[in-house]
Amino acid sequence: MDWIDGCAKRGKGSTAKNCAKIYPFWSRFGTMPVNLSIKNAPDQVVQRLRQRAERNHRSLQGELLAIIEAAVDEVRPATPADILAEVRQLGLRTPSEAADLIRADRDSR
Repeated sequence: MDWIDGCAKRGKGSTAKNCAKIYPFWSRFGTMPVNLSIKNAPDQVVQRLRQRAERNHRSLQGELLAIIEAAVDEVRPATPADILAEVRQLGLRTPSEAADLIRADRDSR
């Protein structure tokens, strides 16, 4: 990992004791940040984004990054197919079995 010697510009009096290695802010992510741009965004969309950013106490750029991060977040809501697969895995056959399972889970808390 490349680093910048904090003593490089201090001159002759610098010692290892009073020097620091300063890592670029992006190094913890492994790559340099990428600049993205959205061209020809409709004014109405931009205005709504600015209002949303203000409600969330963020800059427009911060709000856009939060939206992008949420969109690619690995945690996603279960789809109907996911739920069906889980029900089949549990081997539930009747609604009363499902109700018994839910009741037992609720009572165990």
